[in-house]
Amino acid sequence: MRIAELAGRTVAVWGLGREGRAALAALHARAPELMPTLFCSEEEARLFGIEETSRLTPLAPKPGNSVVGDGGSGFSRDAVHIETDPPDGAALSAFDLVIKSPGISAYRAEILEARHNGTHFTSGTALWFAEHPQSRVIAVTGTKGKSTVSALIAHLLRSLGRRVALAGNIGLPLLELLDPPQEPDWWVIELSSFQTRDAGAVEVGIVNNLYEEHLDWHGSRERYAEDKLTLANASRTLVVNALQPELQSRLAAHPRLFPFGTAAGWHVSDGAVMRGSTRVFEIDESPLPGLHNAMNACAALAAIEAAGEDAIGAAAAIGSFNPLPHRLQMLGERDGRVFVDDSIATTPQATLEALASFGDRPVTVLVGGYDRGLDWRPFVQAMREAPPHAIVTMGANGERIRASLNLAGGNHRLESAATLEDALPLAIAATPIGGVVLLSPGAPSFDQFKDYVERGCAFARMAGFDPATIGMIDGLGIA
Repeated sequence: MRIAELAGRTVAVWGLGREGRAALAALHARAPELMPTLFCSEEEARLFGIEETSRLTPLAPKPGNSVVGDGGSGFSRDAVHIETDPPDGAALSAFDLVIKSPGISAYRAEILEARHNGTHFTSGTALWFAEHPQSRVIAVTGTKGKSTVSALIAHLLRSLGRRVALAGNIGLPLLELLDPPQEPDWWVIELSSFQTRDAGAVEVGIVNNLYEEHLDWHGSRERYAEDKLTLANASRTLVVNALQPELQSRLAAHPRLFPFGTAAGWHVSDGAVMRGSTRVFEIDESPLPGLHNAMNACAALAAIEAAGEDAIGAAAAIGSFNPLPHRLQMLGERDGRVFVDDSIATTPQATLEALASFGDRPVTVLVGGYDRGLDWRPFVQAMREAPPHAIVTMGANGERIRASLNLAGGNHRLESAATLEDALPLAIAATPIGGVVLLSPGAPSFDQFKDYVERGCAFARMAGFDPATIGMIDGLGIA
């Protein structure tokens, strides 16, 4: 559904995060006659200086040669009705259409009730795709690594002289780039499992990997997998990790599969990123640590080749890529110990990959956080077979993890604390000189922090580093 088709309909926007603000800006720009209702929390309203009875108009993003959305954070007060009470099914049923922020589960009871009563739900992602049916899109999803793969694809295409938009779940809502002054050669769009069902047609889709995640949103592992893999239906060519049999079997019917991780294609062997039998890029020259990041590079190069671009010619630019913050980010050394921020690790599998990046170096890992009900048994088994120097559990699921580790046994030191603030001194005390203190929680941050960024910055500050030096994601927007 295009924005122009909303004329004469009753419309609500649910959520005043960046996606919600971008949706309000898009409605104001394309359908100024609409008078949408905004459902947001009192905290969100206070954050933006909005009183419950206010009417407001979001300011549209400013155009420019290098376009990065401004977040839609400026408002004047004349075109939106504010409701700070959480909407129930009856409230949502009063609207023809609700533009929902991604973090609100599509399977909530009030949404199902409103759908049954005829309310249509959409998103900023769906609206953008409807407005851009001719745009050339490379869409990236996967449980882990999708932001790195997306940013790396954009970086490599730009090294070939292409004008590229980098947006989506990586940190820039698509609707902030609704009307670019010049159409890019390529749109590289990261999609979470909350967004994949809303994608329109894409030239190349990428499924980087599939593990258990976001069970609180999707309700079950099977539904998570089904939602994540709907990107295949929108993809003309589908790039898939051949090292995951589940992906291969679930997606085998796609007419244009482009696997990576096979000896004939893009893969990692003998310390290099390979294309078939050709050594293309030496891993020790990459700024991205770990085997999993070498595989991320393979995914990016496979996508570029699948898009018809010169992947081998672009590969050298891997060396100039600026790694994303909070992803195995080395903060520095204090008192002979190295501190590494991997706050983005929100699944146990991600923590295992982080630990594998340090070889035989003594590592103390801080794990735990918000409990999504994920299965920690593979992590516990791995800790019994190849333990790090020490493990410190923390957060809402920390005690559950500690109990499982105790039950399994293993040759590692095990400590436990309620919070990150309490856990860090234990980790430092457990780590020998020359060792690594690694924040790689394997769980979301919501029990203690707003998001993984706030958690990573808190870790840096507690360890004695300036969070302001951590940096932002480079390359967002159009360049």
